[in-house]
Amino acid sequence: MKWFIRLEWRSYLLGILALLGVAMLGLIPPIMIGRFANLISERALTGAALGPIIVWIAIATVGQYLLRFGWSYFIWGTSARLERLMRLRLLNHYLEMDKPFFQKHRTGDLLAHATNDINQLQRVAGNGVLQLFDALITGVSVVAAMAVVVNPLLTIMAVVPLLGITLVAQLLGGSISAAFSAVQDMFSQLNNKTQESLMGIKVLKTVGEAAEDTADFQTKINDSIRATRHAERLDSLFNPAITILTGISFVGTIIYGGYLVQTGSLSIGSLITFVTYLSALVWPFLGLGFFFNNLQRGNAAYERITTLLAEQPATLDKKGLKQVPRGDLQIDLTTFQYPDATEAALQNVHATVQAGNTLGLVGPVGSGKSTLIQLLLREFDQYAGSIKINQIDIRDYDKDTYLPVIGYVPQDNFLFSTSVLENIRFADPNISLERVQEAARWAALHDDIMNLPDGYDTQVGEQGISLSGGQRQRLAIARALIINPDILILDDALSAVDAKTEQQILTMLHNQRQGKTTIIATHRLSAVVQAAETLVFEHGRVEARGTHSDLIQEDGWYARMFAAQQLSEKLDQEVTTHG
Repeated sequence: MKWFIRLEWRSYLLGILALLGVAMLGLIPPIMIGRFANLISERALTGAALGPIIVWIAIATVGQYLLRFGWSYFIWGTSARLERLMRLRLLNHYLEMDKPFFQKHRTGDLLAHATNDINQLQRVAGNGVLQLFDALITGVSVVAAMAVVVNPLLTIMAVVPLLGITLVAQLLGGSISAAFSAVQDMFSQLNNKTQESLMGIKVLKTVGEAAEDTADFQTKINDSIRATRHAERLDSLFNPAITILTGISFVGTIIYGGYLVQTGSLSIGSLITFVTYLSALVWPFLGLGFFFNNLQRGNAAYERITTLLAEQPATLDKKGLKQVPRGDLQIDLTTFQYPDATEAALQNVHATVQAGNTLGLVGPVGSGKSTLIQLLLREFDQYAGSIKINQIDIRDYDKDTYLPVIGYVPQDNFLFSTSVLENIRFADPNISLERVQEAARWAALHDDIMNLPDGYDTQVGEQGISLSGGQRQRLAIARALIINPDILILDDALSAVDAKTEQQILTMLHNQRQGKTTIIATHRLSAVVQAAETLVFEHGRVEARGTHSDLIQEDGWYARMFAAQQLSEKLDQEVTTHG
């Protein structure tokens, strides 16, 4: 945090000076109240005597108002800048990180860093600074005024019990903070459970696990209640302890102060001034205790954030070539192994795809198709061999130059909670409606969109819940096509559409993407019939390759699977025809 204080020292200095002004002006009203009490006790209260008292109190009140605005503006405004800076830094860091990072950290943990931890930092930069300097300035000025203006011995007797407030706030406050942090953790777990249950409610009902899920949910509710009760029990001890210590201070003040008044050593007005000061002194001692607690929690939050920011992506980003990668794609992989895995996921994968051609990737589940796509997307860079575009290793390109030339459509598509129009032109919100409609027609989606309640302005809902699975896939294809990528990758992206629609999309790709490379990974072999070459994967190796005709003639896995799928499709058509 020192770096931020050095960066914003001017704002903090102005805020602290405003706090100093507030504290100095705060010394005036108690003195005026004491004078007012003396005038009453001496039966000397007149308009002329009351006027200056009212004027000084008014000056102090207006001055404190203006200066409070000043410290709020400078201190809270500075803490808000820290919040903005850290949120942007974390977001940019998340955007730069690769797949191993997100496999290592749960989404909930990353959100906690971006919310709870940063909120805690903001409390230190705002509340913490306020608590520290307000407590020191107010405490020192009030104690000095009590000793100088009223009575030094009375000041010592009154202040000693209040020192216990700082100790209680520090000791008990730490336990209370930890307890309420546990409450927040339990609440987060309850939220995660609620979200998971709602998203998987169809599965829960289908497999008959609704009762078991309800029981698990009840367990988490009970855990949350227990954590809340524990926190409330600790919190309930805090205020009584402060009340007792404050009461001891006031009782001592009344006893000894009353004695001084009776002996004539102190006027009644001075005693009232002292009691008013004493009331203002409770906060500084509380503030110091709260500051130490906030500082401890802030340090912990800052360490968690800096540890996260210190992690580097496993993929290599050497800020390399800025030229746009175009040309033939050459794959020469010797071996690739996932981090922490014991066996290779890909071995001896070699292929050359001329610009404008289509490469098919087929094979059983887990055979290596999607793994190769992850390497093409540079989710992993640690592999033996090379992947080149125009004879340049893709790892030598700057990521910000390389990735935009790729249009990627996975099987499970993420849609944003906005309109169909904004989802399709997400890459560039300035794209015209005409181009959006053209991309939708290429994805065989335009007619479906026009049948929606508000056409292209229809809200798709959270994760596209208002659309069917096929519509979501075709919308994602349109989103990829609208940027006219040099390399289009479809990772089982046609699995939810019927055979007729699939052929419409494939025909469009063939006609509209002249000179552009397309890579299709699929379980439905009809999708790669027109591919210039198809690789058949099994156990991370290419077991066969060739055109559709070549692979059919080999009478291997491809031929058997194609025949089985054709038979299944024929039977489905007969069932549909005959009802």
